[in-house]
Amino acid sequence: MSRMMIGELAKRTGTKVNTIRFYEAIGLMHPAERTSSGRRTYDQSDLERLRFIRRSRRLGFDIDEIRSLLALSEQPERECAAVTEIALHHLAEVNEKISQLELLRDELSRVARLCAGGTVSRCRILEAMAVPEQAAR
Repeated sequence: MSRMMIGELAKRTGTKVNTIRFYEAIGLMHPAERTSSGRRTYDQSDLERLRFIRRSRRLGFDIDEIRSLLALSEQPERECAAVTEIALHHLAEVNEKISQLELLRDELSRVARLCAGGTVSRCRILEAMAVPEQAAR
């Protein structure tokens, strides 16, 4: 199996070299093998692991969740209930964020409709934003 340098790994995964080093420093990536001159080298399993990390980050998993998922992936005989639990917990967090964003969208829409034109000194949007939250509802 051929080995690749960090630049090649970065290119093949769309990851910055600094990020790869960071993932190694925090233990998400295994410590890289080194050449006699001290340069990091990686193999196919490192490439796959980094792709997994990148995909997990795009799905919004945090570092601790990814660390747990990676640890579970290294136990192939284990039941996948723990993986499902992590995914469902993350899904619940995503749904909560969506709810909060919908409330934010509705409030911004309401405030934006207050505009009646005129000058900034009489701007209804700015007035609405200055009102305490409890009074605005």
